[in-house]
Amino acid sequence: MASGHILVVDDEPDIRSLVQDILQDEGYQVSVAENAAAARELRRQVRPDAILLDIWMPDTDGISLLREWSERGGLNCPVIMISGHGTVETAVEATRLGAYDFVEKPLSLAKLLLTVERALEASRLKRENEGLKRQMPVPLEPVGSSRVMQALRGQLERMAGHDTWLLLNGEAGSGKESLARWLHEKSARRSGPFVTVASGSIARDHAAQALFGAEDNGTVQMGLLEQANGGTLYLDEVAELDPEMQLRLSSTLERRALIRCGGREPVVLDLRVIAATAQDLDNLVAVGRFREELYYQLKVVPLAVPALRERVEDVPELLQYYADFFSNRDKLPYRIFPVAVQNRLRNYGWPGNLRELRNLVQRLLILGAAPEVELGEVEQALSGSAPAPRTGARGDGFDIDFGLSLREAREQFERVYLLRQLQETGGSVGKLAKLVGMERTHLYRKLRDLGVDVKASSRED
Repeated sequence: MASGHILVVDDEPDIRSLVQDILQDEGYQVSVAENAAAARELRRQVRPDAILLDIWMPDTDGISLLREWSERGGLNCPVIMISGHGTVETAVEATRLGAYDFVEKPLSLAKLLLTVERALEASRLKRENEGLKRQMPVPLEPVGSSRVMQALRGQLERMAGHDTWLLLNGEAGSGKESLARWLHEKSARRSGPFVTVASGSIARDHAAQALFGAEDNGTVQMGLLEQANGGTLYLDEVAELDPEMQLRLSSTLERRALIRCGGREPVVLDLRVIAATAQDLDNLVAVGRFREELYYQLKVVPLAVPALRERVEDVPELLQYYADFFSNRDKLPYRIFPVAVQNRLRNYGWPGNLRELRNLVQRLLILGAAPEVELGEVEQALSGSAPAPRTGARGDGFDIDFGLSLREAREQFERVYLLRQLQETGGSVGKLAKLVGMERTHLYRKLRDLGVDVKASSRED
């Protein structure tokens, strides 16, 4: 069941009642307001996780209310605008003021639920990302003395003196963003901004405004590319950009200039681009899921970021680094990792890479009391982070890797789940859509994003 508190603001009683019933059926808590005054009061009382806000209301319109909230302390939750006859100008203004998305009347309930789900997920990811950035400083330099890390460090140091664009390829949790930040700090652009584009968390309907900005009647909203001017733009998991954004981004990078949504004059870009992905872009280009021209623009210098299992010699040094870090930052008791423990962890597979090791060290410092970490503690912690496969009715094993982010773990589960259901329906996407309760167009997009080949899956035993 879904969770979260949704505030619905609409002057039409039938709309309020319908949306309230639908959202409550999905497991959300719902408050309703018939006008701006009631919305102000409820927003103070319940602190909603998301707001559905009608534009056209008799007392204060939704855009004015959105502006009021935006200017008085900012928006602390995503706001989805509802409009029966909105215009491009209205959409641009709402986006500038921080609206997450638009849904139009008459309401498509399937689209409404999907938009709410995406808004809540994007909000959660944003909070997690902000929390991690506050917690984890960039190491002074990439940690590790192994031969592979010495080679990687040497490559990065050579690249720091140039403005070369990079494409980092490595598994989730392998430290790609930390390397990009370190490279930025070593470069001539260190005094400029470092702007991260989390490709998978941008709402697709408003990705253009988020990336390229918008302008209307002299009012300008700077997009993420423009915010990176003079510094570094980090494209995290660039493979998750949809084809339309790939094309527009490629054109923008080729011209080194962008045109804001609703604008006419080009804005010159002066930035360094570092892209990263855990996916095989060569294969995605070959099957037509990633634009070839963008691939070669980003792949000026390709750089492979090794998985932790490929540099296990660095594990003792990394244990020391994170033990020092958490002891200093969180005032946790410092603990020693004896040779037996180091040896066990050198021989562990580390499916979650650096992220998993960091979480393991933090857990051991929090839960343990002895000056030295014991081998039994490590075994228990490892078994807790990677439990035995849970077996489904047809024998599907699904390993939950607690080293993954919430988004990555959910995608892993969704892929296993949809593959099995697709086989059950004989490869029929129409039957699958009814079985899982999704609109067919949304399901096709989900299957594509998860890398599920419908034809191939239907032939599997």
